[in-house]
Amino acid sequence: MALDISSSVQALPRSHGAAQLSRAEGRLRRLHQQGCLKILMPRNRCEAVVVNTAGGITGGDRLALGIHAGRGESLTVTTQAAERVYRSAGGAGQVSNLLTLDEGARIDWLPQETILFEGSALERRLTVDMAPGATLLAAESVVFGRAAHGETLRRFHLRDHWRIRRGDRLIHAEAMRLDGMPTGPATLAGVRAAATMILAAPGAEHGLDAARAAIPQGAEAGVSALPGLLVARFLAPSAQALRAALVPLIAHFRAGPPPRIWQL
Repeated sequence: MALDISSSVQALPRSHGAAQLSRAEGRLRRLHQQGCLKILMPRNRCEAVVVNTAGGITGGDRLALGIHAGRGESLTVTTQAAERVYRSAGGAGQVSNLLTLDEGARIDWLPQETILFEGSALERRLTVDMAPGATLLAAESVVFGRAAHGETLRRFHLRDHWRIRRGDRLIHAEAMRLDGMPTGPATLAGVRAAATMILAAPGAEHGLDAARAAIPQGAEAGVSALPGLLVARFLAPSAQALRAALVPLIAHFRAGPPPRIWQL
């Protein structure tokens, strides 16, 4: 069932947050934080942990994050916890993420799951501008409802928009819109969680067979390849099953485990 997100929410206080981080020449060059969005940098690790101090997202919230990795830098970006998207009183929460990678840089964009509550509304955009010799590993997961509460989503709104450019060329674009949960067997019937993972790197397509082999047997997943690009999709009956399928492929692409905070 579609969710009406047209009503005004101007009378209610809303969360706004913006943060920017730039790492270059082996050190932190810029860190700007405003409102409810914060970035933590654990010692001795090239890792950024994004924190939404508002505790979640609801209609009318605005969050914007910018991450820059300079020439030859390697940076992992994750979140402190799963992001909860609460019931909206009107309007959609807006999340915009921009990743910029200079030549030879690498960003692993690995936020923890986004959990949609009944009546939630979220519009999210991921934009990546990368140099020809840069490497991007990006994975985003969505969980439909709170299984521990026995919640089954019926009314919600989700828009997800990805744009990845290498040099001046668009190499990946996708847009998803869900207004209520599809129930047909060819859509999302029985699915409680889904994820997309992308590896964009020179020669990435040559790792197709190894990537498929890294996915656990029995997982509902698939990997496809284009020049310089691997795209993996996952569907699962629960958040736990999704992570169990996702983590081995993340570990394969990273040649190591996912961010330490995922294990807490």
